[in-house]
Amino acid sequence: MSATTTPTTFSPSLQLTGPQLTVRSSSSSNLTFTYRHRPSFPILRALPNNLSSVDSGLSSELDAVSNFSEIVPDTVIFDDFERFPPTAATVSSSLLLGILSLPDTIFKSAVDTALADNECARIERPDIRMSCFFNKALVNVGTDLAKLVPGRVSTEVDSRLAYDTHGIVRKLYNDFDIPPERLLFKIPSTWQGIEAASVLESEGIQTHLTCVYSFAQAAAAAQAGASVIQIFVGRIRDWARNHAGDPEIEAALKRGEDPGLALATKAYNYIHKYGHKSKLMAAAVRNKQDLFSLVGVDYIIAPLKVLQSLKESTTSPDEKYGFVRRLSPESAAAFEFSKEELVKWDQKSLASAMGPAAVELLAAGIDGYANQANRVEDLFGKIWPPPNV
Repeated sequence: MSATTTPTTFSPSLQLTGPQLTVRSSSSSNLTFTYRHRPSFPILRALPNNLSSVDSGLSSELDAVSNFSEIVPDTVIFDDFERFPPTAATVSSSLLLGILSLPDTIFKSAVDTALADNECARIERPDIRMSCFFNKALVNVGTDLAKLVPGRVSTEVDSRLAYDTHGIVRKLYNDFDIPPERLLFKIPSTWQGIEAASVLESEGIQTHLTCVYSFAQAAAAAQAGASVIQIFVGRIRDWARNHAGDPEIEAALKRGEDPGLALATKAYNYIHKYGHKSKLMAAAVRNKQDLFSLVGVDYIIAPLKVLQSLKESTTSPDEKYGFVRRLSPESAAAFEFSKEELVKWDQKSLASAMGPAAVELLAAGIDGYANQANRVEDLFGKIWPPPNV
């Protein structure tokens, strides 16, 4: 099947073989998706300790790793967590910035309508007024996207609400006829965010907890029933290269492990050993070796340059890289956790267990999202009120 839309030129070009995704951008603001079924599955052969390796004869390394993990291209377009290639979309402050940077997109009317909202316009304080416009724009663009894609629409919750459970839980889509199963809310993994995820999941709203940098956060998110838990592997490694004093990171280094990969592995094993419904997503994957070390994790967000390299390479398992499934339900069952790690997590235990890396990186992530939201509101302030308002 194929679908063609004309939203913006913000998405880079991406072409994959096997399961194929084509995302082309041009000066004419055309964005094209091409869907193709995976031609065949690689042949598997058993290895000791419940590991599997992909037999030779594959068309690309991408085919090999895709057999074990869902590969998510790192683009503005959000991938449905059930299938690859993408059939759903994300609404975020970065998407709004892309829309505002272009003179004409199919989402322009959604933004214009948000800026013409009478409820927001009546607010006297300029900062609160712009925040209202920001949330209305997220809703309007998300509503339009829901009409264009068959899958879920992921909405970035305003990160300035990261420490406000009630503010996060507030329904952004309560005025629109969008089924709950079409929605996925992306929330920073503060304790308040984790609490909000628990409430939303109990009401049938799927959540995506992001900015997870410690095992305590991952375990608490799994206990809350988050649909997706996202760990930024490369950011943890970056912190470890320039800092010291984090017990969790130092323990991984003492074992000779990369701390980011070690956290993703441990979180995956916890989720799958104890039957949590959550799926683990590894992000900030910097190179192919990172990706190969994570083969078997539920989802991997891969940079376009890594995907292109995987697509173009036909290296067999007997050569430089062996496609061994590193993470599996079997490996999870064999993983041992300490008594302290198997507690029922609450706000106090989470705070005490988060080391300096998790605290600093979580705060930096929230600040980054907030800065993007502020940039959107600054742009809104320059164009509001629109004509005829």
